[in-house]
Amino acid sequence: MGVQPAAEAQATTAPAPAPRRDRLRFLRNRKTMVGLTILGIFVLIAIAGPWLAPHDPSARGPEILQPPSWTHPFGTTQTGQDIFSQILVGTRGVLVVGFTAALIAGVLSVLVGVTAGYLGGAGDDVLSSVSNVFLVLPGLPLIIIIASFLPDSSDLAIAAVIGLTGWAWGARVLRAQTLSLRNRDWVQAARASGESTWRIIVFELLPNLTAVIASGFIGTVIFAVLSNITLAFIGVADISHWNWGTVLFWAQSNQALAQGAWWWFVPAGLCIALLGTALALINFGIDEFVNPRLRTSGPRDRRVRMRIGFTPVVRSVLPAGTPAGGTEPTVPSPPPEA
Repeated sequence: MGVQPAAEAQATTAPAPAPRRDRLRFLRNRKTMVGLTILGIFVLIAIAGPWLAPHDPSARGPEILQPPSWTHPFGTTQTGQDIFSQILVGTRGVLVVGFTAALIAGVLSVLVGVTAGYLGGAGDDVLSSVSNVFLVLPGLPLIIIIASFLPDSSDLAIAAVIGLTGWAWGARVLRAQTLSLRNRDWVQAARASGESTWRIIVFELLPNLTAVIASGFIGTVIFAVLSNITLAFIGVADISHWNWGTVLFWAQSNQALAQGAWWWFVPAGLCIALLGTALALINFGIDEFVNPRLRTSGPRDRRVRMRIGFTPVVRSVLPAGTPAGGTEPTVPSPPPEA
């Protein structure tokens, strides 16, 4: 009679609930949070930069080649222009070109890559050949040649050129991923149930390619930003329109380094480095979210220690008198209370 309540208590004990899937793992990643924070600051500057600028970026003044001060936080140029205002106003052009070019390249890579991977046959051969042609062409020299012949070198024109010439690599990656997904059971079931091709691509394949598309989008933004700054630095883009590359162009043209005016080119270089770091951290966060092997955050079981070359094993504790190879549980149950 004394053992029955304990046995009933053990029988009615509910098993521990399974850990719920962490749907916010991507946002809880430190790399992702740092990258999104820095990118958000640049987006706010791009939106409100022209109104936050204390001076007209093109206005000349009597203070020539002045170092940073309270009046001019980033100093002045040799014509008295305020560099801080140029950086604030130029942020919008950099982000507009980067995200617009990435959007154009992303749409083209999805259309070509997913379509070629799912259809196969002659369509795959034609689309893959087009991708290979754009893939072997040198990207930046081709952009420079096309942009130099444009009558209008505005931000949208530069973004269109970069987007139309930088989609091939993303298309190849999406084609390879689509080839690995088109023969899955759930795709075959949708095809056997009579679903149309566009519905299978949109509702079955694209949701499983979201992380790959997002990673390619971030990589294209980095490439587009660097290409835009390079075009402005070498004078191919419109140098009357302010962006970070234009600031570096005028600093190099007026020999800022030889004159010791480090404040003329250091702020623009730091902004480029910070924006590239933010986008790279977001890309790393996407990779860790997609690939569980790259995840470094989250709870760890410290009771099992990993050793290189060995698989961790939890040793069982068998009661005395149990023969080797017995079927006793790994941890003996406690004796029932009297």
